[in-house]
Amino acid sequence: MDLVVKSVDKQAIAGAFGRAASRYDTVAKLQQQTGEYLMKLAQAENIGMRVLDAGCGTGFFSARWKQQGKQVIALDLASGMLSHAKGQQVADYYLQGDIEHLGLADNSVDLCFSNLAVQWCNDLPHALREFYRITRPGGLIVFSTLAQGSLNELEAAWERVDDHRHINQFLPLGTITQACQSYRHKVISRKYYQHYPQLLPLLNSLKGIGATHLHHGRQRGLMTRKRLNTLAEAYPQNNGNYPLSYQIAFGVIYCDK
Repeated sequence: MDLVVKSVDKQAIAGAFGRAASRYDTVAKLQQQTGEYLMKLAQAENIGMRVLDAGCGTGFFSARWKQQGKQVIALDLASGMLSHAKGQQVADYYLQGDIEHLGLADNSVDLCFSNLAVQWCNDLPHALREFYRITRPGGLIVFSTLAQGSLNELEAAWERVDDHRHINQFLPLGTITQACQSYRHKVISRKYYQHYPQLLPLLNSLKGIGATHLHHGRQRGLMTRKRLNTLAEAYPQNNGNYPLSYQIAFGVIYCDK
């Protein structure tokens, strides 16, 4: 299976997430659920003091690690997110940077924690090599990422409306697992479901977490009322609700160097 290298407009992604910073935590329920599970995976291992929160967003989990007495480095690509995190005083250090080009020294952290961030990378194996480089021998890397199958209800509805791609293409679970093959690792797959009484709140939830930007171009056409109604009619409902599912891959990598 070939590893996929994507073409990602990181400046646009950083802008979208930066604009979402002030309201992010009120709509980022999935990120909070996956982050809690990721913390449990990390806490089951022997982790040290210095934690990198790679793709920290608003710093929700940076704060959680700091509350546990850890020394936390909060890193994010989006200056708006990092400014919000700094204003909340969630970490000890703040670093604006790219996960694929970390400005940190080799073997400088005990735990690399990255919750729903690496799906925005061009090259997952390269991102994992960077995590491995900066994590000390005996340290730990934990990450979560969206996998193929996420948002499939919305994708199916759009396919009945027009011929354009409206959903990001996420890596298959097998490709994510393959990216971990160079290391002692485990990969866990879990599915998460959300339900909305109307379609517009569902669409706004994606916009609210800054996740509407596409890897290969933006949506075509404005979301008019007629277009929204057409999409709603095409959407697979469940007992009058609009379901939205996410396929999440959790990776644990042990730094045995």
